[in-house]
Amino acid sequence: MPDQTKPQLVRVLGRWTMVGLVINCVIGSGIFGLPDDLVRFVGNAAPWAYLLATLGIAIFMGVFAELGSQFREAGGPYLFAREGCGRFWGIQMGWFIWLVRLTAAAANANLFVVYLGEFWPGATAPVPRIALLVLLLGGLVLTNVRGVGNGARLSNFLTAAKLVPIALLIAAGFLWSDTTVTQPTVAATPAGWMNAVLALLFAFGGFEAALMPLAEGKDPRRDIPFALFTGLLVISACLLLTQIVAMRTVPDLADSARPLADAARALVGPVGAGFIALGAMVSTSGYLSGQLVGVPRQTYAMAERGDFPKTFGQVHERFRTPWVSILIWGVVVLALAIYGNFIWNAIISAGARLVTYGIACVALIRLRKLRPSADAFRLPAGPLIAVAGLALCAVLVSQMSATHAVVISVIAAIGTLNWLLVRGDGRTQPPA
Repeated sequence: MPDQTKPQLVRVLGRWTMVGLVINCVIGSGIFGLPDDLVRFVGNAAPWAYLLATLGIAIFMGVFAELGSQFREAGGPYLFAREGCGRFWGIQMGWFIWLVRLTAAAANANLFVVYLGEFWPGATAPVPRIALLVLLLGGLVLTNVRGVGNGARLSNFLTAAKLVPIALLIAAGFLWSDTTVTQPTVAATPAGWMNAVLALLFAFGGFEAALMPLAEGKDPRRDIPFALFTGLLVISACLLLTQIVAMRTVPDLADSARPLADAARALVGPVGAGFIALGAMVSTSGYLSGQLVGVPRQTYAMAERGDFPKTFGQVHERFRTPWVSILIWGVVVLALAIYGNFIWNAIISAGARLVTYGIACVALIRLRKLRPSADAFRLPAGPLIAVAGLALCAVLVSQMSATHAVVISVIAAIGTLNWLLVRGDGRTQPPA
């Protein structure tokens, strides 16, 4: 049992808050930049790519739904891998997830400033850019340190706020768009389809961060599967419908730098483009808010089990939050955002995500054997679906670039060094 003399996390996250976290941790910058890429890859068949990607990500969400439903402690994917595959793979999962989430958050922080440049061109100059990043991340860190309830309420608010402009754009697009607008014919080659599905699987990624604060969830057994599958329906609908609207409103969509802003401009003029730019700012800040609720709970869990420095496991006596993990996460994201741009951070995060999905699939198979009577949601034909997930990971990994291979190798080396440093202490559980 945990030491009751030290401050403990509190269970305040309900079912719909978990749904909001899933949506918030996925819908960030990608929805505002994907439509042009999909048309370049597969032309007018782009909507079908969303359906294929939804089926693919449903495999991984199903795996995580079963895994998440049988744990009530913080840590998410790190904990699943540690319990199912052993300490070495738990640490590897921890490092891959942490660095993926750090770089993805840094990419979104950069895009917040880029979209603010629509209203204040000077925002992207070096000094204002750094000041804005400090204010943005500093405010979110402070809110989350002062209580998980505060962080969850902010995340819920920003989730709703980011969905409003997307919903209005979809409604306006289907009511007022010119159905005669068509896109140039693109030969949908197998390579193009693979690139499209790969890009969309990354766009759907991030939901795993919503599973990290399980120690603060009211009823993970019931709420995690509901949150994941409800979130998937909302996310896939938003992505698919915005793609259709963009294709119906922006001629030569493949050449658009800001496809949804151009779609809004075509529908209602410059005011619409500004509204979508504001929506992109809300979306990226909401994404960051959702990450701050989830990701620091992983390093907290790793510290609790002796796999990370003990300071990451400190809980604030008054606010009952893992304040050191939150603070360090914010500082590292700020450093990455200042150092690199959106593309630099996106490349770093892209390849590592498939490794985490693959480890999770193996963990499901192992935990079915280790915990055959666990009180948990059971995914129908779970082991077979996990094997299908592993096969999908293998196919997608084959499309990775040399840059991705280098990144994956470096992260694996860091995780292995971490394991070598801690393996002799014999710790397998949080301190009693």
